[in-house]
Amino acid sequence: MEQKQIASLENKIKKESGNIAGIIVFKDDNVVYENYFNQCSENDPIHIFSVTKSVVSMLFGIALGKGCIINLDEKVIDFFPNYQIKKGGGKTIQHITIRNLLTMTAPYKHRFNPYPKYFSSEDWVISSLDFLGGRGKIGDFRYAPIIGIDILSGILINTTGKSVLEFAQDNLFYPLGISVEKNIYFQNKEEQLDFYKSKGANGWVADPNGTNTAGWGLSLTTMDMAKLGQLYLNEGYWNGKQIISDKWIIESTQVQSVWKARHLKYGYLWWVIDEAEHSYAALGDGGNAIYVNPKNKIVVSISSLFVPRVKDRVDFIKREIEPLFL
Repeated sequence: MEQKQIASLENKIKKESGNIAGIIVFKDDNVVYENYFNQCSENDPIHIFSVTKSVVSMLFGIALGKGCIINLDEKVIDFFPNYQIKKGGGKTIQHITIRNLLTMTAPYKHRFNPYPKYFSSEDWVISSLDFLGGRGKIGDFRYAPIIGIDILSGILINTTGKSVLEFAQDNLFYPLGISVEKNIYFQNKEEQLDFYKSKGANGWVADPNGTNTAGWGLSLTTMDMAKLGQLYLNEGYWNGKQIISDKWIIESTQVQSVWKARHLKYGYLWWVIDEAEHSYAALGDGGNAIYVNPKNKIVVSISSLFVPRVKDRVDFIKREIEPLFL
């Protein structure tokens, strides 16, 4: 890019997206743009919020490839033989599958997420199972930002024999040179809110039992996010080694369900952006994003400090960033 184009882009970043911490663009396997804002650096992990979901999707692809999980149509309840179904779960919970959790097509008892009850519990997996079921219809899209998705963490633990963080370190993070050091615990609500706004906290949030969250809570650097996007663009290969199967990558980033009310398409914990060019994205609150466009061989990662109600980050990428590198 010419300096004038760079200056124009960075001026728009400051005006339109002032909470951005870092941006990296990979084009044809090379870093063609990298910059940091708001006194952030390449070494600062940022809480990526719901981008965590897409990382968990990666872990399920790996677990499936290793034979830890037989298939996505296994019943969720079968992974928790000691769990006692609560009132209201009824027959519905017995038919909910892993696929339903990955595609956000599992029903829940509550119209609104009961966050206080969930966060005050000792076991977020069991708490999520308690909320599962009800009168909703299996197969209807219902986005679960936090509650419910932790059931996937429980399934990973019960099938791999490792914590989610350990499984990720061994099979995804270390091979890519990503450092996520430890579990992060909160003693109170204030510590949790401070974490939302922090930078430099290296780790993955866990409940009091040590179970890592599946819907939020992971901190990564901007480059870490870019590497994960590049791994998908490279059909699961990293330094000549297959980390995730290309079949999983294709399947998980194709349309598997639709949020009809918002006209949004979903894969397995990935948002499908454009079916024609097969572009897709991992998106997190505050404007965190991993955007992958196989047609244009481009990956854009954006880490962001938390502020509520940010502008559409995909729109910003497609309008202001991607065209500069085509």
